[in-house]
Amino acid sequence: MPSHRRRLACLAAGLVALGAAILGIVADAAALGLLAGAAGLAAGALGWLPDRRPASLVADQVGAGATLGADASPGARLASDGGAAALRRERGAIADATPLGRPAGEATLDDPPEELQSLVDAESGLFTESYLLVALEARIAAARRRLRPVSIVMLDVVEGLRLGEPIVGDPLAVSSAVRATLREADTAGRLGDGRYVLVLEDTNESGAVWTVERVRNKLSAARPGCTVWAGVACYPAHGFTLAEILDGADSALVLAREWRQDRIEVAASE
Repeated sequence: MPSHRRRLACLAAGLVALGAAILGIVADAAALGLLAGAAGLAAGALGWLPDRRPASLVADQVGAGATLGADASPGARLASDGGAAALRRERGAIADATPLGRPAGEATLDDPPEELQSLVDAESGLFTESYLLVALEARIAAARRRLRPVSIVMLDVVEGLRLGEPIVGDPLAVSSAVRATLREADTAGRLGDGRYVLVLEDTNESGAVWTVERVRNKLSAARPGCTVWAGVACYPAHGFTLAEILDGADSALVLAREWRQDRIEVAASE
């Protein structure tokens, strides 16, 4: 683009020359006046010509590492190497985050980050009972506001039942099967007595049964001989408060435990 200052200077020179031409005509110096006027108009025209800088100069500036200022567009800043690298790092951190918000590779189940130690069960890596009690209240309240279902599953896993010597199922195996099955919006935790709780967002009892069946299949493949019992209750089909839904899921789990093989029971509808 041409320089605004050069335009103004040339325009001013042209006006001065045009004025001199008019005075020359008045003073009977017609030829001199016309010549001065023509020179002034030419000067004004030159001021509006494009500013043709050599292409090599522009290339030299870019090659010398000219940086993008703060007023550059977001797309231009991201196109730079630094912006693209930052974007890749940010996306990678989000993609690698586990359901507990712990970046994969930065901590193990035996060594959770300090800020999560009070919320994470040391044996399974799932949320603790204290966190679940708070989260469950929030999930039920959100489901009530949005008029959407939410299911709660009480899960119990034992090994060696068929041999007559049942023991608590491996927490890491259960955690792995649960993590591989649940969605990002769902929540899983382990109670103090060794049972597990699954909170399934926007899921009715049929969807909850299907989810538990997938967990059971993964556990059976990883730990042959384990037994999975589950009790399912859903808001609002089986209750309108957290206490009602938990009672329904717990009662359904008691019924499931009466069987000596895998069993999923759904709470009785009110």
